Amino acid sequence: MIATHNYFTSSIGKKQIMALTGFGLIGFVLTHLAGNFFILVGPDAFNYYAYKLTSNPLIYVAEAVLAGMFIGHIVLAVLLKLQNMGARPQSYFTKVRTGRGETIASGTMPYTGLILMIFLILHLLNFKFGTEYYTVVDGVKMRDLYKTVIEYFANPLYVAWYVFAMLCLGLHTSHGFQSMFQTWGLNHKKYTPAIQTLSSAYGIFVALGFSGLAIYCYFQN
Repeated sequence: MIATHNYFTSSIGKKQIMALTGFGLIGFVLTHLAGNFFILVGPDAFNYYAYKLTSNPLIYVAEAVLAGMFIGHIVLAVLLKLQNMGARPQSYFTKVRTGRGETIASGTMPYTGLILMIFLILHLLNFKFGTEYYTVVDGVKMRDLYKTVIEYFANPLYVAWYVFAMLCLGLHTSHGFQSMFQTWGLNHKKYTPAIQTLSSAYGIFVALGFSGLAIYCYFQN
């Protein structure tokens, strides 16, 4: 019991748990993007996909798990940030060069994380709890989420905000993906470069994928 308590309160314990929640969120982002590609097929295909997803009773369990991972990820990130700030012997405003090759993605993690938190709140308000229209597909009445999405992206400012947020998502997840392996001590001179390449490819894919769909929706108006 003591060992377990020490693990969850230790810095390495927090980092490993945050890495696991981050990996779960990375998986969600990829599946969410895959589902959004139904927009390219057409209104009926996208609406039917959304209907089957939201009408499944397990959706509430999935949403609870997802919310838990997201909240846990944020709380742990804040705790680790405060812990690191408290452990610094130098002034908070002093920038220390470690020479370990800090990248834009790693150096902006707190900022992109904050932007993504704001984005998620607005995203839920605008889509999940946004304007509700209804349509009929194969004799089944369902929400016309396609219309809600197209209507939202008719505003170029919303498109610009969405693209900006997705660029932040690409940066955040590209670093998070590779750092997860480092956090768990899975470093190997042979495989680490491949993991870094895969991480960058993932970040680029999700950023371009989501951004491309937003721009596509804009031109449907």
